[in-house]
Amino acid sequence: MHDPRTPVPQAPPDTESALSDYFRDPDALSDSALAWQLDHNPEVTDALRALMQGPSGLVRLRLWMLFTLVGQGQAYLAREALDQLFYAVRPEAVDSVVKRFREAALLTWDDSLRQYGLTPLAQQLATMLAPVGQSSNDELAGLLSQVVGADQLGTLQGNQVHMLQAQLVRLHHEFADAIASGSEFRLREARKRYDRASRLIDKASSTITAIIGNAHGQRALEQAARGLGLAQSRLLAMASQFNRALQQVDRQRVTLGTTGITSTDVKLWLQTQVQLERLTMEALHGPVGLSVLSPHEMLDVAEAEFERDRPEAWRAEPLPSAQMAPVGDLTAVALPQELGDLSALLADWALIHSAPLSENESAAPRTVHAALLGESAGQPARYAQVAYKAQLLPLLGDAQAQDLPGATGELARQPWRLQWHNVLAALDHPEISHLSSGQLEHSRVSAAPEKP
Repeated sequence: MHDPRTPVPQAPPDTESALSDYFRDPDALSDSALAWQLDHNPEVTDALRALMQGPSGLVRLRLWMLFTLVGQGQAYLAREALDQLFYAVRPEAVDSVVKRFREAALLTWDDSLRQYGLTPLAQQLATMLAPVGQSSNDELAGLLSQVVGADQLGTLQGNQVHMLQAQLVRLHHEFADAIASGSEFRLREARKRYDRASRLIDKASSTITAIIGNAHGQRALEQAARGLGLAQSRLLAMASQFNRALQQVDRQRVTLGTTGITSTDVKLWLQTQVQLERLTMEALHGPVGLSVLSPHEMLDVAEAEFERDRPEAWRAEPLPSAQMAPVGDLTAVALPQELGDLSALLADWALIHSAPLSENESAAPRTVHAALLGESAGQPARYAQVAYKAQLLPLLGDAQAQDLPGATGELARQPWRLQWHNVLAALDHPEISHLSSGQLEHSRVSAAPEKP
């Protein structure tokens, strides 16, 4: 544990110092792979020092020119192309930055070809500093892209996963604070960021799952993958907490009368006001005064409203006196007249066929047309009457319908059997143009044995 009172050794100005000069135990430097890597790659740190030294505005100019050079898509540029690329910058500033880039080994100059060339170190620095040129909302996207890309290339390391894990934990704390605050505006703003983070995590979930599954054998990467999976699950589980918090806010929202204006609208309007104290000063400056006061009318209206809204006292009511039950009349529903007419017609035909016949005579069958198209009250049968009779014909000879009482059973007991034909006959009728042909055979004829 370092004692804060112990002074940290400082290198003299304008002198170079080694990383081991700041370690109490030199063996700790060799045991740390990260410290060894930093100590054996001085060109990267030297290039970063060259970029970051000087005033803040000049540092931003160097970063902007570096990102512009790397992003323009050409590895070699002539001096004229460089001037055209940075035409908006003063020439002396361009010369100063280009000189610094050449000193830091970010740019090379070819005298024979008269052109500048970008070095691999410049590409590496631009990749490392890429998050600097991104907005704060894209921090998670940048870390996810680095982890996903490194996993696809097979160069993923535990420290990259730890950085992504730390970002997820930081977002979890920010969202938890927004939920605990109860502020509607913080909740809605945090919900937008949460939805964006959830979509990014969903897109990279397969890669994160692969990292967790393929981390066996690498202790650092395996620990980082486990921590990353825990942070991911905790962050995704906050969706229900956001929903409950927003529902609570909606229940607390108040609508001002019938105007449709809610308390949220009032808060938004108050946030647009620059000086809120002026609103209270004007409100308290002059009290409200009644220009017209009519106490008698107000008293009459209040009394009428009070009497109208007053509930009546409960009163005892006697039971109703006994009354005679009304006389009931049980009547059956009358069947259509066409049922009786059809049954009577078939009964008349049965009497004719029941007469004795000689050996050379046979009872001719009756056509279905004759049974269905019979006139009713001297008028041709209507379409509804014909359709109803056609629905009744299948009852002829039905074993179950023969046991029924009334007109239905009487029709079923008629000694006729129905036989339809697959021929559609044209009719000369005012309401029916075509009707399927068929015949009605007497049961005595259908049941007679055939002669040898």
